[in-house]
Amino acid sequence: MLNESDLSRVDLNLLVLFEAVLRELHVGRAADRLNISASAVSHGLGRLRRLLNDPVFLKTPKGVVPSARALVLAPAITDVLARVRSVVLSAGPFDPATATRRFTVGAPDGVSAVFLPRLLASVRASAPHIDIAVRQLLPTAGEPSPDRAWQAAFLALESRAMDAAVVPTSEVPLRFATRLLYEECFVLAMRAGHPLRRKLTLERYCAAEHLVVSLTGDPHGFVDEVLARSGLSRRVALTVPNFVFALAVIADTDLVCALPARFAAAYADRFGIVVVDSPTPLGQFRLNIVTPEVALMDAGIAWFVNRLEESAAGPAARLSR
Repeated sequence: MLNESDLSRVDLNLLVLFEAVLRELHVGRAADRLNISASAVSHGLGRLRRLLNDPVFLKTPKGVVPSARALVLAPAITDVLARVRSVVLSAGPFDPATATRRFTVGAPDGVSAVFLPRLLASVRASAPHIDIAVRQLLPTAGEPSPDRAWQAAFLALESRAMDAAVVPTSEVPLRFATRLLYEECFVLAMRAGHPLRRKLTLERYCAAEHLVVSLTGDPHGFVDEVLARSGLSRRVALTVPNFVFALAVIADTDLVCALPARFAAAYADRFGIVVVDSPTPLGQFRLNIVTPEVALMDAGIAWFVNRLEESAAGPAARLSR
């Protein structure tokens, strides 16, 4: 066990190296991220193994994977580094007008397409040198538990691969701060001349051909669960991997798709589609901004989260009837 004198010899750079290798899962890519040689990373990993008395990272044909103990230590190391970064950043106040930073936010594409235009306008107006990266977030396929379905997003936040995430769940671990971005529901989208629009009944809706957004190609969606509770079913004729692709397909076919209401209303006119209420309730859900509590000690991240929250302000668009 380390005593106080041993701790004084611990190199903080080893924790930075740990974070980089955990993020990249590859020695070469971690070296590129840290702007050092691959041999320097390997040497540092050797020191880290001796310090922790653990293999830390195990070699594989495609890179490295963390050991069981490394996975246990990862949140604590992330927390330590976040606090150190906060101390360093606090030496000079964050000034958005002059700051040169890049913030990363993760969200499903049907969500980022809603908040991004206003977020960009807000950032450009007050922080012209701030850059933004958007990552596509998707739940783990086949995982019914909301907190586990978005576990990859939580891990990316803890490793600082993202500064904030927007996820459709309120089941968030206590170490994260959450803010409501907006409440959402699903509506039906179809081309403007679709015959279903003239007479939309539950029976005609079930008889139509449907499009489902699914990264894996699984045709079974939450709408099927809603219909099954009433002993009903539908035919899913096509799956596509994201919501933006769905808009383009709907515009040129007779396929019907359930889409997030704000997203569909924002882009309906652009694609020549109409948005209508479903003949059966499809439910509502909350979209929350999630950030590690400790990360909000960074004035820059706190500023960015505020801009993100403001980007959803304003009334929802009216649906076509």
